[in-house]
Amino acid sequence: WDFLILFFCLPVVIFNEITKKRLLGDMSCRIVPFMEVSSLGVTTFSLCALGIDRFHAATSPQASTRPIEQCQSIIAKLAVIWVGSMTLSVPEILLWQLARDTSPVSGVVTEYCTMKPSSNLPESIYSLVLTYQNARMWWYFGCYFCLPVLFTVSCQLVTRRIRGTDKKSECRGAKHGQSEGHLNCTIIALTVIYGLCTTPENVCNIVVAYMSPDLSKQTLDLLNLINQFFLFFKCSVTPVLLLCLCRPLGQAFMDCCCCCCEGCGPDTTSSESSADSKLKTEMSSSIFFDKPRETPPPLLALGTPC
Repeated sequence: WDFLILFFCLPVVIFNEITKKRLLGDMSCRIVPFMEVSSLGVTTFSLCALGIDRFHAATSPQASTRPIEQCQSIIAKLAVIWVGSMTLSVPEILLWQLARDTSPVSGVVTEYCTMKPSSNLPESIYSLVLTYQNARMWWYFGCYFCLPVLFTVSCQLVTRRIRGTDKKSECRGAKHGQSEGHLNCTIIALTVIYGLCTTPENVCNIVVAYMSPDLSKQTLDLLNLINQFFLFFKCSVTPVLLLCLCRPLGQAFMDCCCCCCEGCGPDTTSSESSADSKLKTEMSSSIFFDKPRETPPPLLALGTPC
């Protein structure tokens, strides 16, 4: 979803700022806010799901021997996150519409998006959209800022408390504890980046809600542009952060990019064997799965004092 935001929403916003014309017209005024709010929902619910997973990993009686989660279960969770985020963002499609303004000095017609429900909507839907517009500021602040930050902090504190009081945690393997530590650091880093990038938008929404009559249209447009570019920054930093902090995921990504390159690995036999050995190493040290490494018992040499 971060890549969709960067490839679709970013060019539309830049084109509008340069030419003062809205690319794709009224459709972009509805689709861009829908995708941006959906991006916030996907990140929010993903952080909550990761926090629950870490809590289960800490409270499991046999955390070091947890099996790999089935693909169907992972796909079901992703479907709930994505479909839920897109469903909660549907009012954005009905809330925004294209507006035009003519400059009194130059006479140039500029196009911009305004938050105004269409009067052609049915009465019941129109009232629901108006209710959403009035509660939109606090909905943003509560669901897309407070929920992921407080949820992640609470899960991390409870997880650390359980691990601190659990005596069995000392019996876990060092490799398993190191992997869980890497994943916890990744989740905390994602939450910090998300919180820093969404804080300006929430502050601006609260300020605009109580001081909008005293602010000019140019100031409001500038604040909206700053908020959008903070969202674009978050969408560009999150994949890089994941690839850098999660070494198995980053190595797998680099292997995929290398396989797509024609100049990589002239010797297919050696490349296949090296790729196979890399895959085994990554699966054994992956921090996203808590599967124990199955090592054969050490063989004692015959004829030695041991």
